[in-house]
Amino acid sequence: MEYEKFLEKNKEEMIFALQRAVRCNSEEGESFIRKDGSVCPFGQGVQDALETVLEIGDELGFVTKNVDNYGGHIDFPGSGDKVMAILGHLDVVPAGNGWSHDPYGGEIEDGKIYGRGTTDNKGPVISCLYAMKALKDAGYRPEATIRIILGLDEETGWKGMEYYFSKEKRPDFGFTPDADFPVINGEKGILVFDFAKKFGKFPSQGLNLSSVKGGTAPNSVADSCRAVITASNPASYEEVKEKLKRYREEKGYKISCRGMGKSLEITASGISAHGAMPFKGLNAISIMMEFLGELNFANDDQNDFIGFYNRHIGFCLNGEKLNAGYSDEKSGELVFNVGMTDIDKEAGKITVNIRYPISFTEEQVFEPMENIINRYDIGIIKKESKDPIYVDTENPMVKDLMEIYRKHTGDKDSKPVVIGGGTYARATPGIIAYGALFPGDKDLMHQKDECLEISRFELMTKIYADAIYKLSSEDYNV
Repeated sequence: MEYEKFLEKNKEEMIFALQRAVRCNSEEGESFIRKDGSVCPFGQGVQDALETVLEIGDELGFVTKNVDNYGGHIDFPGSGDKVMAILGHLDVVPAGNGWSHDPYGGEIEDGKIYGRGTTDNKGPVISCLYAMKALKDAGYRPEATIRIILGLDEETGWKGMEYYFSKEKRPDFGFTPDADFPVINGEKGILVFDFAKKFGKFPSQGLNLSSVKGGTAPNSVADSCRAVITASNPASYEEVKEKLKRYREEKGYKISCRGMGKSLEITASGISAHGAMPFKGLNAISIMMEFLGELNFANDDQNDFIGFYNRHIGFCLNGEKLNAGYSDEKSGELVFNVGMTDIDKEAGKITVNIRYPISFTEEQVFEPMENIINRYDIGIIKKESKDPIYVDTENPMVKDLMEIYRKHTGDKDSKPVVIGGGTYARATPGIIAYGALFPGDKDLMHQKDECLEISRFELMTKIYADAIYKLSSEDYNV
């Protein structure tokens, strides 16, 4: 197909389309009801993003559908009865602080488009949409209907996709552009849960820990954490300050304190990263808990909770300290990320996101941890569970997508990989993850200054155009 001239012709329009999408602050918000009685379940920003991208699909001449504001799709109708789907999402994780560009500005500088969602996942969604447009402009008429399915709460609960598939036909096969190239043939199991403990009576005397709050999402490395300490004897604050100074000098971490009325505020800063790759970041919660472990609070239950964290979690990222350091040959080590914490006078909570190897089960992960936490009178509150998935490297669709990637990049060395990330490949059978992060490129998903190089934007669109062409004219069984 001679579609590349149409990709070049539509390049500026494609860039502007991504800017339009990025300018919608689609962090999940509160559900609301419109005057017409329709429910917008994920908040105003997510709703704006859905309507914006569906509007772009309409402008490009495709068939669009809003499925009760829980999701939607954009169709390039085919001549047959099969549906080849591209599953993407428009919601984003919270932007956080420290950006050098407006996270919802879609600003362009030095050949890059900046903004939350440029890589995860609005950029790849717009790329696939304009790949469809190029094929359509080139006169291609697919056999299978090409359908871009728009998810709205992929970063949180997946309720939107569940609702969508309760109303719409499931696709026969396809891909999700929400991971890495060359192709993803497996994804580790995912668990999200809280370690929780109730505290005994809060003492009125001594050094007291009033609160600790850190992190914004389970699947992100916490880049900030804040604690508030009170003391019946003001002289205790000087001791805390001296210990903090020594700790900072010894460790080199960014941690500081200041007086706040009759309390002392302590703040720790880390480096954000995707929860599937916490080794790329630095967890501010772990910094804070390690320092708090050097203090002796009047409430023994709080001391025990902090001690548990430092002895069995700390900066360990593979679960070994909780006797869950599993690994296998196909998918590597278990990945352990602390995404959030919330401690007050009455209770403590630590929110954990685990990615476990494909040959293990949820029960195998929890069992050794439970043996440890029982000694601390800590409970587990389970929030999310996704089983591992795996497709053999000899699968025809895996092989075809690999060939297309190699054709456009010249990369003969990269192999199919199993990732710790969780994508919509789990949402329905027959889907695998394909792109859009290229091997060796810096991964800024879930981090400040997330951006997409325009040259990469163009390259992924060429790859997706070829993939859409190939997959919509073949019949696959994944």
